Amino acid sequence: MNTIKARLDLLYPGKADAVFAAITALVEKWKAVPVKKYPSLSEKDVALITYGDSLHNDKKGEALKTLNRFLTERLHGCVNIVHILPMFPYTSDDGFSVSDYRTVNKNLGEWSDIDALSKNFDLVLDAVINHCSVSSAYFKGFLSGDEKYRDFFIDCDPNADYTQVIRPRTHPLLTPFTTQDGVVRHVWTTFSEDQVDFNYANPAVLLEALDILLLYTTRGARFIRLDAIGFIWKKLGTSCMHLRETHEIIKIMRSVLNAISPNCALITETNVAHKDNIAYFGNGKDEASLVYQFPLPPLVLYSFIAGNAEKLTHWAANLDQCEKGTAYFNFLASHDGIGVRPVEGILNDREKKLMVDTVIRRGGKISYRSLPGGIQEPYELNISYIDALSDNDEDDAIRLKRFAAAHVLLLSLSGLPAIYYNSILGTRNDLHGAETSGINRRINRKKFSYTEIEKALNDGGSLPSKTFFTLKALIEKRVRCPHFAPDASQKVLAIDPRVFVLKRKAEEEKGCVYALINVSGESCALTLPGGIRERLDPFEAKWLFRDLESAPFDE
Repeated sequence: MNTIKARLDLLYPGKADAVFAAITALVEKWKAVPVKKYPSLSEKDVALITYGDSLHNDKKGEALKTLNRFLTERLHGCVNIVHILPMFPYTSDDGFSVSDYRTVNKNLGEWSDIDALSKNFDLVLDAVINHCSVSSAYFKGFLSGDEKYRDFFIDCDPNADYTQVIRPRTHPLLTPFTTQDGVVRHVWTTFSEDQVDFNYANPAVLLEALDILLLYTTRGARFIRLDAIGFIWKKLGTSCMHLRETHEIIKIMRSVLNAISPNCALITETNVAHKDNIAYFGNGKDEASLVYQFPLPPLVLYSFIAGNAEKLTHWAANLDQCEKGTAYFNFLASHDGIGVRPVEGILNDREKKLMVDTVIRRGGKISYRSLPGGIQEPYELNISYIDALSDNDEDDAIRLKRFAAAHVLLLSLSGLPAIYYNSILGTRNDLHGAETSGINRRINRKKFSYTEIEKALNDGGSLPSKTFFTLKALIEKRVRCPHFAPDASQKVLAIDPRVFVLKRKAEEEKGCVYALINVSGESCALTLPGGIRERLDPFEAKWLFRDLESAPFDE
């Protein structure tokens, strides 16, 4: 709390004392509510990313109960963290246009269901606080002229110059709305006309966001994901991305959370180039505890498409070791597509085009963003990850082999691994969902009834069953190996361009582990340090657990 005042002086000159007093009162209010204590991250931590109703039983209000049942019966003791994508009332974007931040969507259940889930699993809850739904009480108050909400949103001059603003979409940046008194006001809408951006230059918005975060941590959140957080501060004449003010706000959030729940970790979600992404670690103690590892999904995909791991190897070999208490949030698939921007400066235009063309050929779709001058470029690749890795006519045995190899890589890297529910269920492209909704991302957001998925998993010959039990077995092996702890040493070895080779070593543990992933369709013979010889079949991946005598870590 001691550093907050200086940050407020930067953000709100002349108002810092009053804002600090309000924050202090907020902290005192929430101190009366008990919070859980959590251990530091370890090799035992593996997350599942899911919607609250990804699995349901067709009864309104019981989706969270159904999810808890499935996870407890099928994944308890394997996956220990559940990231529930926005579970609040919403009007669009599959939950990311929130209309009420303090109640659970009645179609899913209620807070008691979240409490029950938190008894079996640690939770990641979403804070979608860059923007809200136009149907929220905040925006309705804004349109009605309510003094409280007059400056909650950004009322813009439509004739101003916005060309430097970074755009993640192709629709207009400003959306006109007519107020109750008949005035047309152009409001900043980064993501859609139903998602109006908050105005953090108004300290009342920051106070509201802090109150929401404190609610989530007292309701059992071990982690809070800050959605699209890089966009929250706007300043004309800049890109309006990653501004100093944005980082200062996240640091204030971190300080306030520390005062109530020191073990609750912030995860920043910024789908951008790597150097901008990792800036959200701050000094390792004052900002995010985890950042999304956005280059990983496209780099792994490109490696399997090219049959060559050199770009992935070079990138991973140059990753900075995280400060103790921080980690990368590693993933291959999520509710969003596979970002293209994160590989800027890593893949060249020809290599990115190869990836885009391959995704299209494999049934995927491409979402674009607008650049100055009206130019559009690919922003993300929309496709299920299992389909992204294989051609449509390939045998399921090869499809699963590639997919499993990619997940060996995911589970091996330093950080917290997160697996998307459609991935662990081996879900193919949901073309019907994407085409009927007109939403490209729906291609990888298929939802299932509990009966449907249980039937598929009980059919040992089905792709969902084979995928589920293959990935589950990998996770079970991973969580028993302390060399996969986030703070264990990581060394990337360039031995064969077709094979990604990683060595992990926990400082106080005996031995080490090698991860070997062949991204090519060729057999490969390797000689590892210490004279260890291994042969890998096409797309084969394996872990080699070695003792120190046969494979010293510091060769």
